Amino acid sequence: MATAQRILTDEMIKAIKAYFPRYPTRQAVTLPALHIVNDRLRYVPLQAVVEIAELLELHPAEVQDTLSFYGFFKQDKPHGNTRAWVCRSIACALRGGEETLEYLCDKAGVEPGQTSADGRLTLEFAECLGACDFAPCMLAGKTLHKDLTREKCDDFLRSLE
Repeated sequence: MATAQRILTDEMIKAIKAYFPRYPTRQAVTLPALHIVNDRLRYVPLQAVVEIAELLELHPAEVQDTLSFYGFFKQDKPHGNTRAWVCRSIACALRGGEETLEYLCDKAGVEPGQTSADGRLTLEFAECLGACDFAPCMLAGKTLHKDLTREKCDDFLRSLE
């Protein structure tokens, strides 16, 4: 049987091990380790789960439990270069959040949760971004887009080109 190709790079392993002194147990490093892999690969493939488990001296099921608890991580394929969440909490919904998501999806040619054909954008909905004062809003990467209008959505999409 062929051996699976290694997913974790030396740099990822070093970054994960840097957390060891900061946490009381190796198991507590699971979430930071998942974030490290996700940040570099834009998803966490099953082989990475196995390798993280080995590094943390855990069973793969323990790492998978943490991964599957959070909707943030994708496991089947990488998300787009930019991953954007449009809020659909009550405040955003009342100020057009659902329509904003629908508009962005139409313009990008995707359904919520999908990645554009060019791989530039994954559009998703968020239950709450905690920015009700700026409804409707969207978190794209680490940038909060506030008081969204169609014009602001168009500007955002153009910025990805």
